[in-house]
Amino acid sequence: MNQNQPLYSRFWIYLTERFPLHSHGILIAAFSFSAIGYSRLCQQLPHFIDLKAFLVCIFNTVSLFFLLRVFDEHKDAEDDAKFRSELPVPRGLISLKELRNIGLTIFVFQLIISAVTFPKMLPLYAVVIAYLLLMGKEFFMADWLKKHQFWYVTSHMIIIPLIDIYASGYDWHLNQRPAPFGLIYFFGVSFFNGIVLELGRKIRAPHDEKPGVQTYSSMLGLYKSVYLWIAVLFATLVLALLAAEFAKLPTGVFTALCVYFVLTLLAAVWHLKKQSSASAKIIEIASGAWTILMYLTLGGILTITHIL
Repeated sequence: MNQNQPLYSRFWIYLTERFPLHSHGILIAAFSFSAIGYSRLCQQLPHFIDLKAFLVCIFNTVSLFFLLRVFDEHKDAEDDAKFRSELPVPRGLISLKELRNIGLTIFVFQLIISAVTFPKMLPLYAVVIAYLLLMGKEFFMADWLKKHQFWYVTSHMIIIPLIDIYASGYDWHLNQRPAPFGLIYFFGVSFFNGIVLELGRKIRAPHDEKPGVQTYSSMLGLYKSVYLWIAVLFATLVLALLAAEFAKLPTGVFTALCVYFVLTLLAAVWHLKKQSSASAKIIEIASGAWTILMYLTLGGILTITHIL
């Protein structure tokens, strides 16, 4: 890749490979919309929040997840250089310094936009940023976390419900109301959905495993990693059903959630049978589809019907 290409051109290529907006953006937008929608459904409030507040929320949540991507690039730089030379940073498409500068610019934009539009949201935003910074330093226990994968994944997934709290806060916190208790279930769904996505993208076919590249299928074995994925799916389903029950959502929601679970299980069955690159990709796609459908069903679709 020609380093003399303009930064915006190289950055766009980077985004398409490492943070594709057409998929990540839709998922995060659904995540934010549903968090706010579910909060309002719990309180039986009509309509949706102000469009300006929602647009600021979307910009900040999408860009917060991008900052998470930038932190991961720095954290994984040594391993990527050794074992994943095809990735944008190690192959020279874009440098860590350039990504850091882009990340700092986005952070400044987030601060300015939040301070000018909804300064009440700054405390919740500060909590997310503080945790993100701790993640960037691996909580000052990087070696210990690498040896204890369970705590590594758990500590990193907590950022998702924290962003969820921030997003839903555009409903309850901005309007100086206590957060609905049912959001605890929704935050649990977010936490486990994060693990579903994490597992789903790191379950490979046996012939696709590479030395030095840590995947759950290489660490646990193919069958154990897929069974773990199914267990996390089930935990997410239980929390989603509890969230639906608390908000007194229609019976159709419960049916839809169970149908999603069964359909998503088919991806696991298919991968265990085929053990191919294509079936592993289906696990990853199913993880994303499950997550989007989960959010839209809990808070999105009913909120849209209320708006209309």
